[in-house]
Amino acid sequence: MELSSALNDFCNYSNYVRGYSKKTIDRYRATVTHLQRHIQAQEVGDCSEFKVREFFYYGRQEKHWAPTTFITYLNSLAVFFRWCVGQGYLTSNPTTDIEMPRKAKKLPSRLTKQEALHLLDVVSNYPFPHAFQRYRNYAILATFILAGLRKSELLQLKMPDVDLANMAIFVHQGKGNKDRIIPIGPTLGRILNRYREQRIRLNKACSAFFVSMHRDMGFTEAGLKRLVDFLKDKSGIQFSIHKLRHTFATIMLEGGCDIFSLSKILGHSDIKTTTIYLAASPEHLRAQMLKHPFDAF
Repeated sequence: MELSSALNDFCNYSNYVRGYSKKTIDRYRATVTHLQRHIQAQEVGDCSEFKVREFFYYGRQEKHWAPTTFITYLNSLAVFFRWCVGQGYLTSNPTTDIEMPRKAKKLPSRLTKQEALHLLDVVSNYPFPHAFQRYRNYAILATFILAGLRKSELLQLKMPDVDLANMAIFVHQGKGNKDRIIPIGPTLGRILNRYREQRIRLNKACSAFFVSMHRDMGFTEAGLKRLVDFLKDKSGIQFSIHKLRHTFATIMLEGGCDIFSLSKILGHSDIKTTTIYLAASPEHLRAQMLKHPFDAF
């Protein structure tokens, strides 16, 4: 079986049968294509364990892959070759005995409360050419900081997904294709309502909640990147959208949110993913240490 044909069939299977996201399928395709070019494989059977191991040695020694890159590549190839075994194209999975490198346990990078508030102040007070831009940009930033959405989740929001009557945001097909409802507080509710009023005045026909100023279409990933770059320049704070999500999580913990509820809000499939924020929040840990009964003396 030609490797390229098998890869196309696998991507179709992943899309139409398994229902994986476009981002996941693109990662599978890119990883297998990278392997194919490196080992010059034409057929699925050309992917022997020896050649696959050599591909990973090359990545670590020549390209200096980080452990996370190694693990991402290995996981993607393992899924593809497992499917190939199931289809009868291979008798065994060539990734089975390849050991993963030890992943460094780094704490999530986040902003302080003061930095987060400063970012919001910068957007709120900047003299944008149009009032709509200020309301929209402020609402986008506030949604990241006050609700913890992922970038893709925010960009995919539709008008009905932001239910201000019930103070909730409905996330369709988040990471892992899981829907979830995120309750929102009164502050974010007011910010989103003011933005929505401005949006209605523009008479946009598209269904996206966050929209472009000059075109009848949703706010784009490129537009969001430009906004982040602009805010980094004007605020002097280096951040990413994912750092804003980390900031939301740690602030929630420090405010008293329990780890189980936070896991549900963030959309984590495994609560172990959420527990790393416990270590990233020294204020939360300090508050817990003060509960030691000997400190009462």
